[in-house]
Amino acid sequence: QVQLVESGGGLVQAGGSLRLSCAASGSTFSIYVMNWYRQAPGKQRELVAQIFRSGFTNYADSVKGRFTISRDNTKNTVQLQMNNLKAEDRAVYYCNVADGWGQGTQVTVSS
Repeated sequence: QVQLVESGGGLVQAGGSLRLSCAASGSTFSIYVMNWYRQAPGKQRELVAQIFRSGFTNYADSVKGRFTISRDNTKNTVQLQMNNLKAEDRAVYYCNVADGWGQGTQVTVSS
């Protein structure tokens, strides 16, 4: 099983930036893809971005061109750089790797 610890998040004005980080431990040999999800109030959890071991990335249409996912395979960490944040980006963001989930970190964007 993989354990995940997230950091980052907080309150930012619209147009601002935040960086989320997630560190994985445990059964890290099984890590193939690392994901960031988010869940806004009253909405289902959605995939925001994912990065494969090869470096291939995939983004939700709503964040393309604004968010960048990156990973360090030697440290088993994944980051999400979020630029030009919008009010609709407000949500709890979760790191996901295999069967492990982070505790979630709140991102709030003020207009």
